Amino acid sequence: MTLVVGVDIGNSTTEACVAEVDADGREVSWLAGALGPTSGVKGTTENVSGVVDVVRRALAAAGRDRTELATLLVNEATPVISGLAMDTITETIITESTMIGHNPRTPGGDGLGVGVTVALADLTGHDPAEPVVCVVGAGVDFDDAAAGINSAAAAGIRVTGVIVCADDANLIANRLHAPIPVVDEVSLIDRIPLGMLAAVEVARPGHTIRTLSNSYGIATVFGLDPDQTRMVAPVARALVGNRSAVVIRTPTGDITDRRIPAGRLTLIGATARRTVEISAGAEEIMAALHRVQPLVDATGEAGTHVGGMLARVHDNMSDLTATPADAVRIQDVLAVDTVAPQPVTGALAGESALANAVALAAMVRTSRGPMELLAARLREALGLDVLIGGVEADMAVLGALTTPGTDRPIAILDLGGGSTDAAVASPGDEVRSVHLAGAGDLVTRLIDAELGLRNVDLAEEIKKCPLAKAESFFHLRMEDGTVRFRADPLPVDAFARVVVLTDTGVDPIPTRHTLERIRQVRRAAKHRVFVVNALRALEMVSPGGNLRQLGFVVVLGGSALDFEIPDMISEAVAEFGIVCGTGNVRGCEGPRNAVATGLVARHAATARDPVPAAGV
Repeated sequence: MTLVVGVDIGNSTTEACVAEVDADGREVSWLAGALGPTSGVKGTTENVSGVVDVVRRALAAAGRDRTELATLLVNEATPVISGLAMDTITETIITESTMIGHNPRTPGGDGLGVGVTVALADLTGHDPAEPVVCVVGAGVDFDDAAAGINSAAAAGIRVTGVIVCADDANLIANRLHAPIPVVDEVSLIDRIPLGMLAAVEVARPGHTIRTLSNSYGIATVFGLDPDQTRMVAPVARALVGNRSAVVIRTPTGDITDRRIPAGRLTLIGATARRTVEISAGAEEIMAALHRVQPLVDATGEAGTHVGGMLARVHDNMSDLTATPADAVRIQDVLAVDTVAPQPVTGALAGESALANAVALAAMVRTSRGPMELLAARLREALGLDVLIGGVEADMAVLGALTTPGTDRPIAILDLGGGSTDAAVASPGDEVRSVHLAGAGDLVTRLIDAELGLRNVDLAEEIKKCPLAKAESFFHLRMEDGTVRFRADPLPVDAFARVVVLTDTGVDPIPTRHTLERIRQVRRAAKHRVFVVNALRALEMVSPGGNLRQLGFVVVLGGSALDFEIPDMISEAVAEFGIVCGTGNVRGCEGPRNAVATGLVARHAATARDPVPAAGV
């Protein structure tokens, strides 16, 4: 018996399978498996340390020594890079940073106040005929602020609103003799120009502002002409849904508007070429891709978002794989419509406006050279023969066949971090496979972008785990509406927040999005990537492109462990009469380890019926 180990290098994880294979390949004894994070970019020499670690742990789990290992089998790892190409973004640039839209958690008072900005210390000397918005700077005590405003009002000064640096809005509002809107937590208050027309709006609890979230409302308050109204539209959009806001007219009224084009994407097929505007949306892009299949390469217009993204893909892969830039080819793209918050330049409190965007996942095809270099480095590190196995999807089929109750013909969907693979194995030895861009990593990026988290780790948790609302320190309202009580109190920072229920505990989500909104973003992102890609992949490998010719589909890969994705795919393919379920590789690994197991199965089959194999 010969001890071999199959290793699947994925975008996110590296998996190993240890087995003993007899001389003629007719008997395989499965011993153990292991899983670890992928080191570096998939398919590059950076993977060596991750492979060595997972092989070591797999051998330890099998109770075997590394000196007993005869052969290491690795998959043909194809790098996949995801990026966001934004659709025609409008960036509002306000001179001297003097327009803000702010939404603190606890504003004070309510209503709309319009007036000239005046510092608290200068209130008493101001002209009583002109309404003012009081600016309370840093370090001012709330009692002193309220007393100063009341004193000015008693002297005939019309104070219509208050802007505060500290978190003191309610403390000040509760001490004023006349109710006026008070907005606080403006950290860059020293950059607010004095003597300029400003509007402060606070809505009643449970309501949202109406005037400053409306472009025409802002135009009415500040007397803007049509061109200026068009330019402040991003500010109004940024304030939609807020309970409070502040907008200040610039010193010179100089508002400029710069449009950054998304650009055109050129898809180059074997026999056709199509150019499509990114701003046309994902549907048009994917329709153009379908017309040029099979895709040979893709390029973007220079000086645009898509051009920059694809150029970075080519350059990064060229650097990482030591492949000439002109030898790097984009094998597949997946376009997804989304929205992404874009910062409003000149804002004083981090305001942003939602902009339409198209997320693109691009899969890079390089020469076999980088994999051969990786195999050579692994041979040096482990001191044994290293063989490059077959295509991931083909190996996944062989691994899926170790699932109890399966047999040819069989179709598989291997859902990883960077790519979606599909394959169909006929009763003979024929396997048709396809390798498509876009999977778990793209879903994470969509969630991160649409919720404005700027925290990929948190977006990953939201993708993988259910949500709940902490309604008290001792009970959670789950996203399905049920209530879960706790014996121990929740952390203080989780109270009244939407939280993620992870394996290690409760993780608060530091946004103001509702539970329903976060859940909707999560499910929509999964549907637009996994369900769309699953149907696209199965159509490409099914006989005649007819999904009804497929009887059984086994879902594999790390994303198959997700609590929603397998059900979403099963529901999508049910209308075609397809039986779909999650695999259980070797009867013990669940949907994981299929490719690593398939590498060993192929090695055993090659021993029975020798064929030329690539090696180092």
